[in-house]
Amino acid sequence: MGQYFIFFLLALIAEIIGTISGFGSSILFVPLASLVFNFKIVLGITAVFHVFSNLSKIFLFRTGIDKKIALKLGIPAVLFVTLGAWLTNYIPQKGIELAMNIIIFLLSLYLMTGHHKKLKESNGNLYLGGTISGFLAGLIGTGGAIRGITLAAFNLEKDAFIATSALIDMGVDSTRAIIYIASGYFHREHIVLIPFLIVVSIAGSYIGKRILQYIPEKTFQYIVLGVILLTSLLQGVKFFW
Repeated sequence: MGQYFIFFLLALIAEIIGTISGFGSSILFVPLASLVFNFKIVLGITAVFHVFSNLSKIFLFRTGIDKKIALKLGIPAVLFVTLGAWLTNYIPQKGIELAMNIIIFLLSLYLMTGHHKKLKESNGNLYLGGTISGFLAGLIGTGGAIRGITLAAFNLEKDAFIATSALIDMGVDSTRAIIYIASGYFHREHIVLIPFLIVVSIAGSYIGKRILQYIPEKTFQYIVLGVILLTSLLQGVKFFW
């Protein structure tokens, strides 16, 4: 029981932080939840959790969706999340975990440098960003940072950024959830978690939206990236230990 309490607490914290930062909750939640559950189980639960998380964000920020960007980024993301999720059946779990920690660590460092802000506003970057973010979401459970970097180039308002990202993520997570469930990453015993995940996703998105009104985004993003760096570093130490 204590294990599930920690899991739901981590899910709530990750959801609040993911809403505020715009990176999505999985970049923090996946490595943290991996400390509690088997990594492939985390992939399955995270995908199902994110379906409800995205629905909450779409509802709360629904007036800001940019449909053109959502389609151009979302279609390649959905196509390539299928490939990434399928590959998890063939790549050893330890290999995927190691790849996750390295990629998240390097991504966090890259985001801290601010170089991603030089990305140009173009359809080509939307297609490329969708391809990479979708593939990583399927393979290691998180692609929100790449999607966030891509969307940032279009200077969307906060509500539009979060709503558009959530709509794209909805397609990505629904697709990978089906593949993960078919692959046995989400067991019958985990069905009981769904009502609690719905509550956590709504509460986390709502709290994040309220906090967003008072905290400067840039300041908060650096705090978030610091936490992510530390988390991936700890996971790396745990892996090699």
